[in-house]
Amino acid sequence: MKELAADGIPVAVTCRVLKLSRQPYYRWLASPVTTGELVQAYRADARFNAHRDDPESGYRFLVDEARAAGKAMCERSA
Repeated sequence: MKELAADGIPVAVTCRVLKLSRQPYYRWLASPVTTGELVQAYRADARFNAHRDDPESGYRFLVDEARAAGKAMCERSA
């Protein structure tokens, strides 16, 4: 949308064509990534790296490693 707005197409027109509301777009524009999504992404990256280093270990090992590092994580989310 930013690119279209830079080309002179109003955001209202773009939202109407794409069948989007303007208010959620502007809310997202102010904060595109929530804190919860950021924390979840860091945890997923850490689990991916741990699994890549030792692919034989399962989710229980990853949960134990996360807990040892001081990060609270339930087994269901691992």
